[in-house]
Amino acid sequence: MNTTPALTQDAVASRTIFDPATGEPVGEAPVHTVADLQHAVDVALAAQPAWAASGHEARSAALLKAADAVEARAEELAQLLSREQGKPLNGPNARFEVGACAAWLRAAAGTPLEAETVVDDGETRAELRYRPIGVVGAIGPWNWPMMITIWQIAPALRMGNAVVVKPSEYTPLSVLALVETINEVLPEGLLTVISGGRDVGEALASHPAIGKVMFTGSTATGKAIIRSSADTVKRLTLELGGNDAGIVLPDADPKAIAEGLFWGAFINTGQTCAALKRLYVHADIYDAVCDELTNVAEAMPMGNGLDENNVLGPLQNRQQYDIVARLVEAAKASGARVLLGGNPDADQPGNFYPTTLVADIDNDNPLVVEEQFGPALPIIKFSTVDEAIAKANALDVGLGASVWSSDLSAAREVASRIEAGTVWINKHGAVDPRVPFGGAKQSGYGLEFGVEGLKALGVPQIING
Repeated sequence: MNTTPALTQDAVASRTIFDPATGEPVGEAPVHTVADLQHAVDVALAAQPAWAASGHEARSAALLKAADAVEARAEELAQLLSREQGKPLNGPNARFEVGACAAWLRAAAGTPLEAETVVDDGETRAELRYRPIGVVGAIGPWNWPMMITIWQIAPALRMGNAVVVKPSEYTPLSVLALVETINEVLPEGLLTVISGGRDVGEALASHPAIGKVMFTGSTATGKAIIRSSADTVKRLTLELGGNDAGIVLPDADPKAIAEGLFWGAFINTGQTCAALKRLYVHADIYDAVCDELTNVAEAMPMGNGLDENNVLGPLQNRQQYDIVARLVEAAKASGARVLLGGNPDADQPGNFYPTTLVADIDNDNPLVVEEQFGPALPIIKFSTVDEAIAKANALDVGLGASVWSSDLSAAREVASRIEAGTVWINKHGAVDPRVPFGGAKQSGYGLEFGVEGLKALGVPQIING
């Protein structure tokens, strides 16, 4: 098996990773240093030219073998992911995430990217092609640690780059295991994980040999990466914070949309950048939507992710738990009506915050204007479509949004007026490896997935003549 290249230290320090559901140890994660990062970059620089020269067909074949390797270890990877991140095995959670890793590897391998003839008039012939960047730095989050890492590394490798991965300090074990699996089929040195602290992330973002940084995480950290990348004029793809709005039009069927609304908001226990985080419902059906959504939410079991019955888990870390608790308490103090939850059990082990629905809440309440990133959904009443659109567009983020209606034409018209990178109709957060995905406003820039995602991992070059 080809594993991550040996790093510079003879004995790498380690730290214990704990299960957010139980508080029990999951394993020991290495704590790499900036010196280790430099060694990984050196190895990547040496390995990348031959990989680039191998061509799209050979690189795609390797990605397909990597997908097979992930599938061969799927249950082992899902069990580790559940213990480290907290998400249940079942539902759209750990097994789903590992399956998505294989699917995105195959999609990156199978997406065609042909040279484009832009002018050919008999006198001038100009052709657009994409060359590898070189070494790509991939900085991932703790909410979907495996899947989002694949979103970063699969197109980077397909386009002929080497990749140095910096996982979240909260979830390094999952990414280390995933990369070890993929490295079973890759040439040595192309893909390395550096499991270090903030100093390592900062060094990666500013390293002169890193040609591009891909980052998924908070807007504040994204801004820091932009600043640190300026001196070396790095290419960037940034998928930053969101506070996605959903608009339910008066002709929607409350019962028919309730489960879709629930999973749009509570997938991964709400810990998803493009989850539904503000729900605007027309006054005519407001009470009915609140009732139906409460009925669905009450039936969804929350608990230890290794229990096959659960579909909701703990928050991954106590810092995020405290954010959710603070925002819900602010909503309660304002007089908003709690339909469900809002009453965590202080004696329960783990970072469990109950599924919480909050109605009759003002649009300027902190639970509405701040990204909660957890299992608490504010439901805001509106009277006119113009009012709902204005409220949806009022914030400085715009990753995703959704419109819910029985009239597709009306829904699409509303969708066209929402300031977000993706607007879904009668669903929320459904990403597809064939469909470009990226944010608007302070939710970042750059596109992932499909042909556009491949182009973003290359340097455009015009051959003129």
